[in-house]
Amino acid sequence: MRRSGSADLPLHGGQVPYWLSERMAKLGGAIVESLVFHYGTSEVLKRLSDPFWFQAFGAVLGMDWHSSGITTSVMGALKKAVNPKSSELGIYICGGKGKHSRNTPAELLKISEKQGFNAEDLIRSSRLTAKIDNNAIQDGFQLYLHSFIVTKTGEWAVVQQGMNELNKMARRYHWHSSSIKSFEEEPHTSIFGKNQGMILNLTDKNAAPVRNSLLELTKEQPGIMMNEIKKLIMPLRHELNVTDVNLKRLGSVLALAHETEVRNFEELILLKDLGPRTIQSMTLVSEIIHGTPSRFKDPARFSFAHGGKDGHPFPVLTKIYDETIDTLKHAVEKARIGSNDKDQAIKKLSQLSSEIEKEFIPNDNFDKIIEDERNNAYKYGGMTVFGKSKKPEDKGSNQLSLF
Repeated sequence: MRRSGSADLPLHGGQVPYWLSERMAKLGGAIVESLVFHYGTSEVLKRLSDPFWFQAFGAVLGMDWHSSGITTSVMGALKKAVNPKSSELGIYICGGKGKHSRNTPAELLKISEKQGFNAEDLIRSSRLTAKIDNNAIQDGFQLYLHSFIVTKTGEWAVVQQGMNELNKMARRYHWHSSSIKSFEEEPHTSIFGKNQGMILNLTDKNAAPVRNSLLELTKEQPGIMMNEIKKLIMPLRHELNVTDVNLKRLGSVLALAHETEVRNFEELILLKDLGPRTIQSMTLVSEIIHGTPSRFKDPARFSFAHGGKDGHPFPVLTKIYDETIDTLKHAVEKARIGSNDKDQAIKKLSQLSSEIEKEFIPNDNFDKIIEDERNNAYKYGGMTVFGKSKKPEDKGSNQLSLF
């Protein structure tokens, strides 16, 4: 077991617009299918249990790169996309936000009947994870979302989130059954939220002397300061700053997509039908699927795939989004029947980007990159919660890059 870290998640209100939620489900589902095909169901749970990957995943899907809304929207999109294919994929998603979280036991019973699971064990795990995060860790955050993900082998993960109405912040908790040695002592893979000061954490290993049994956790009174190893602080501001991303990594993605001599790699021949802007998005999607954990330390960078619904760093490019969905779905479908050339070309994007990054020296024009994306958003069906992108006034601007 290891705790991954903590970060701020500003609470955002409002609904995800239909035009985005539908695309999130399609692309999210395609990414999960690709993960299962290449790495298996256990790897999907491992990724969902990583708070950095989860935040990057939400950013690739076009959600606000820093807000608490990523949790609810991503899990909602995955449940919509994955459950109709659960028998094929071997993954089931239960629970959700608010009243849907209370349906988790009934949903687990139905799944157990089909798969022969021990429903009582799964339901107990679901209830205990919620009880620990809501009561045993008294950090001021009350749970309002509980998603329980289980595979056909009985392995499970939990993604749940609580809110603190006083400071308008959220905290996300991650669990993975393969990482749990004991529900009583440090069971999380990660607690995702800003340190709020003194916290009562009855699952800390130092609290063992006061724990007689798990069911007595909430009755004990040990004052323990929760240990936090790493912090990913998600700011209140909506604007994306140069300090939020790794410029070498972002620049290598842009170079791979837009530099003619770089795009002439033999490995990319099968992707020649895609324009430079779609290659940029596909490279970041490839990284979400095939990247190693160290690649997700700057999750905000993945918002450069399709943009964000609030217009930061730029509007969601719906035409590019649709082409990304079609390309990935087609590649996975072909790979399933043995024709994996295009699937391997997509995988190669992540590898090539990493290779370019080794010798890459970015320029200091990050703000110009964002300005250029915004100016061109209307060409690619740019959309935000405020409406469609409009063509900017011609000021004789020239395109700039990080390379």
